[in-house]
Amino acid sequence: MIYITRRERFNAAHRLFKPEYSDEQNLQVFGKCSNPNWHGHNYTLFVTVKGEINPDTGFLVNLKDLSALIERYIIEKLDHKNINLEVDFMAGKLASTENLAIGIWDELAEPISSIGAILHSIKIYETENNFVEYLGK
Repeated sequence: MIYITRRERFNAAHRLFKPEYSDEQNLQVFGKCSNPNWHGHNYTLFVTVKGEINPDTGFLVNLKDLSALIERYIIEKLDHKNINLEVDFMAGKLASTENLAIGIWDELAEPISSIGAILHSIKIYETENNFVEYLGK
């Protein structure tokens, strides 16, 4: 078993809040991330896949194919978007980085299997100090 990781970047806005909470309660729970006027991040996404090396190519997967899948299923939907309002796979979910990682996993697992690999992990850096890693269920 071998692992390979592709890094991609996107910029997106979001707001952490629960509509049933008052502004004060949202501020207490989510801090400045509950800003009613949104805030944004320059996210870095790492998609790690695993599998066996194809003896004909020497690759687990062609990284151009992996990059194209990430672009189609994730970056096109997230880049320069409002995660709360514009991202279909985040509809009805709190727009935390944890939920975003799970949503990205759910979007990519099947397409990645179509290129002969298994999705191993999704890692998202929200800031240089904070990141989430999801290894599936």
